[in-house]
Amino acid sequence: MIPERNRLADLHALGQSPWLDNLRRGWLTSGELAQWVERGIRGLTSNPSIFQKAISAGSDYDEQFGDLITGGTSVGDAYWDLVVSDIRGALALLRPVYDSSDAVDGFVSVEVAPDLAHDAAGTEAAARHLHSLIDEPNLFVKIPATAEGLAPIETMVAEGRSINVTLIFSLERYAEVMEAYLRGLEAHEGDLSRISSVASFFISRVDTEIDRRLEEIGTDPALALRGKTAVAQAQVAYQRFRSTFSGPRWDALAARGARVQRPLWASTSTKNPAYPDTTYVDLLIGPDTVNTMPEDTIEAFCDHGVARRTVDEQAAQATTTLAALAEVGVDVGEASQVLEEQGVASFSKAFDELLDALGNKADELRQAG
Repeated sequence: MIPERNRLADLHALGQSPWLDNLRRGWLTSGELAQWVERGIRGLTSNPSIFQKAISAGSDYDEQFGDLITGGTSVGDAYWDLVVSDIRGALALLRPVYDSSDAVDGFVSVEVAPDLAHDAAGTEAAARHLHSLIDEPNLFVKIPATAEGLAPIETMVAEGRSINVTLIFSLERYAEVMEAYLRGLEAHEGDLSRISSVASFFISRVDTEIDRRLEEIGTDPALALRGKTAVAQAQVAYQRFRSTFSGPRWDALAARGARVQRPLWASTSTKNPAYPDTTYVDLLIGPDTVNTMPEDTIEAFCDHGVARRTVDEQAAQATTTLAALAEVGVDVGEASQVLEEQGVASFSKAFDELLDALGNKADELRQAG
């Protein structure tokens, strides 16, 4: 019998780490998350929307939530207790990956509260609190790449804390994120070898927004660019990553043990059913990258994805594509700002809806008691 090809292992052999973009209590208790790791998943990301879906569905969290509420814990604090329990379980499960990879993989990400996205001081305090509360070496605290998030990113790295910078939509903001990471490393006085970071560049949402604008323009040159922006921008981002993490400035940090801040491709499930379901995996494979995927995208890639180095295969074409967008009248920078605002609003909405649902459940428990 011919063994099933392990395309996740193929990705890793090409220098890309496949991570899972989801977490729920049932996966920890049933052993399903352990099975993902056995198949080749090397890290995990979460966000407020993921926890909203996980906690709102089913009864996996009811016992712990009930104990917390009857014990006098507020709804807001109970939410964080539920989240931290899941994160700790995932951290323990992925710790062997962290250890065996020399701290390259095995990370689990938890995000600061989304209502802090434009509050620099609040973000800094929340990130520091989560790192202190959970205190595991394979924890990434996620900080949104808003303008207000840049200073907290630099400060956390300077303090020796590992950070996942999330909600990056533009090349301009990506450059600022890399600079914040470098400045943080330069400010840290000790060993740099256990400070890690990824820069989460969102993919599919870019095509959704840019395609909408191209269709509004409606000319043949504009319509011919549909479905090309997200990959082109990510491929250009990879070129800039390679450029930033090379040369004398980087060499001085690398000599102190510093690690590159890997680009992480996020939002890699296709939103447009007309596009192949592995597009945002197949075309962004290369060394020193991460792709965090929901389970459906992982299964699709394992079934029919193409594992070969592609992220820098058409670098010149990627640059040409971005120039062509400007020529037909699409302002990618302005669209990126819209996407950032939408991303923050989406996570805030999910967070608020979950707290409302938990509040209602708490009222029911109190009445029943």
